[in-house]
Amino acid sequence: MIIFCFGCLFNRILDNLPLVVPFKISHTDSLVYQHGFPVGFKGRYAGKKGESYFIYNHLVFTVKYHKDEETDAARIVGFEVKHFSVKHEYDGKWGDKTRLKTCDPHAKHIVTSSESPQELEDKKEIIFTYDVEFQESDVKWASRWDTYLYMADDQIHWFSIVNSLMIVLFLSGMVAMIMLRTLYRDISKYNQLETQEEAQEETGWKLVHGDVFRPPTNSDLLCVYVGTGVQFFGMILVTMIFAALGFLSPSNRGGLMTAMLLLWAFMGIFAGYASTRLYKMFKGTEWKKITLKTAFTFPGILFAIFFVLNALIWGEESSGAVPFGTMFVLVFLWFGISVPLVFVGSYIGFRKPAIENPVKTNKIPRQIPEQAWYMNPSFSILIGGILPFGAVFIELFFILTSIWLNQFYYIFGFLLLVFLILIVTCVEITVVLCYFQLCSEDYLWWWRSYLTSGSSALYLFLYAVFYFFTKLNITKPVSGVLYFGYMLIASYGFFVLTGTIGFYASYWFTMLIYSSVKID
Repeated sequence: MIIFCFGCLFNRILDNLPLVVPFKISHTDSLVYQHGFPVGFKGRYAGKKGESYFIYNHLVFTVKYHKDEETDAARIVGFEVKHFSVKHEYDGKWGDKTRLKTCDPHAKHIVTSSESPQELEDKKEIIFTYDVEFQESDVKWASRWDTYLYMADDQIHWFSIVNSLMIVLFLSGMVAMIMLRTLYRDISKYNQLETQEEAQEETGWKLVHGDVFRPPTNSDLLCVYVGTGVQFFGMILVTMIFAALGFLSPSNRGGLMTAMLLLWAFMGIFAGYASTRLYKMFKGTEWKKITLKTAFTFPGILFAIFFVLNALIWGEESSGAVPFGTMFVLVFLWFGISVPLVFVGSYIGFRKPAIENPVKTNKIPRQIPEQAWYMNPSFSILIGGILPFGAVFIELFFILTSIWLNQFYYIFGFLLLVFLILIVTCVEITVVLCYFQLCSEDYLWWWRSYLTSGSSALYLFLYAVFYFFTKLNITKPVSGVLYFGYMLIASYGFFVLTGTIGFYASYWFTMLIYSSVKID
């Protein structure tokens, strides 16, 4: 039986440097690196119809070193490989003194091409060989990662930034029109209403002032997700700032993920504070219950999905599975650090006075009039998620490529800029749609503001599905389950992040406009 992983990459590390395959981009002649080399390839013999599988069984390693003139010591600054498929030949039977005809260092017969490739055949021997050559390099040891992280496609990233900025400018124009023209006119008109008859004829967003701050259905769950979103936002923002400043070096393997997990645990205090502040504004009294939900809902769902995916990797007996020791450390970070800090934040937030709304809430809910088709909740929510996703989808391609195709990604300056644009986009699209909703005399804006920008996570997952079928060559069911499982986790986190940004934008907007009008 032949087991062949078509599309898999083989990786090695030397002096903490990853093994790379150098290749040139045709239109620029710039040298870029692929992380790891493929195990083999699929091809067809001339004159034959069927395809065959071939394996790369000869490797030429190039170890680059830099010699220090002062100390006369040499340090490794590069680790490259060239891969070939060679059907080795030899005379007689295989033994300790057998010399290959196709690769013989004594005869100076070196492999330089794959003219006679090694086909994968059942119960046929495969001989693996390698060469090692050392090259002196002018690259100093302190700069050895620069060539690995060279960005050959910076124009595409700048295009991503310009694309995102165009979306922001478009939304900014709409927000400016609403804030400077429509709202100013509305507030001036509402403040000039003097007679009872005029007050009864008022229309638009002021008409729902007695219901706009009415607590929504499932308010506890909203508090939990808002608090979790604050925790997630703090983790992402601080991580990106440190990465953009160069504190998270690629030579420190796993440093980025470790920093994110630690920040997640310590940001629990902000999650507890945000959830209980909102909970107390909704006249809630059982702050310990909301604290427990905040501490366990989102992390519990993520940990359950992660545990199932890791169990699948264990079942495949893969070395990529997270060991029990690491799982124990994750549980300790969750229960030992994050949960207590959530309780500390909740205690501080609940002791503070409740947030006062600028207008009073009526005892009897107002009936919502029939809405136009374009103000249907499902339609407006799905429309609201398109622009935030459009602001990041180009950069998302490079992130997915770095994760699933073993490419280097270290342009955190671009990523931080795209993240800031994402924040502005979520704020503006949510404010615009919230204003249109209130003008339609629909005061159920709490959950809709969260879901409007949060729906961009749906488009992220759909893009992940598109990427799977167009860019990846995954055929094993377990590998497919792992891909969609991890992308589901990423989409869920993106939903919580963008939803929280949109919620606070709408909350600030409603507080601002209803505190600006005279209401008897």
